[in-house]
Amino acid sequence: MLSRGIKRYLISNTEYYVYQHTCPQLVEEDDEVRFLPKLPDFALKIVSSNQQANELEVQGYRFRSHFINARQGLDKGAVAFCVFVNQELAHICWVATNEEAKVTFNYLPYKVDFSNKEGSMGGADTVPKYGGKGLMAYGCYKRLQYLGQLGFTTARNVAETTNIAANKVLVKFNPRICARARYLKLLWWRRWTETPFVEPPQ
Repeated sequence: MLSRGIKRYLISNTEYYVYQHTCPQLVEEDDEVRFLPKLPDFALKIVSSNQQANELEVQGYRFRSHFINARQGLDKGAVAFCVFVNQELAHICWVATNEEAKVTFNYLPYKVDFSNKEGSMGGADTVPKYGGKGLMAYGCYKRLQYLGQLGFTTARNVAETTNIAANKVLVKFNPRICARARYLKLLWWRRWTETPFVEPPQ
């Protein structure tokens, strides 16, 4: 019998929320305090080039060893937001300001209007032993701040409708759920559909 992981790779019928976030143009210091991780010591490293990734390795931050395929994404313009604890990678998520960069960390074809100052976020992952420390919320805050400083007004990302933890974090930023999407996959056949999201009646 096929394992559950292999079945998911070959066959998928998954629903997602497509979120649209507002990127802050001005950032208040108090805002960041609200999202600081529940850790005594951590370091945020924003990696936007392979040269920076190499320099981190020299300094003892293990980035390459975790993401051996990150070189292509960095070459295409993807930016990695990494939170380290004692130089150990605890959390990562990616940002893209163009389609070429987006597809390097998220294969799902959700719509992003890059030409209209809309960015993309995705590929979030937290090391299990650091779960529940607020790393995803802090990383999301810093990513939106980064895009806002670049002049982007909105950012989009997706989360599985059944991923309660991720959705709970994302709603902290008062996003608009602009669509409910379904991803169907059967071997090499794929289909992605987006339906405008309608709030249920109160």
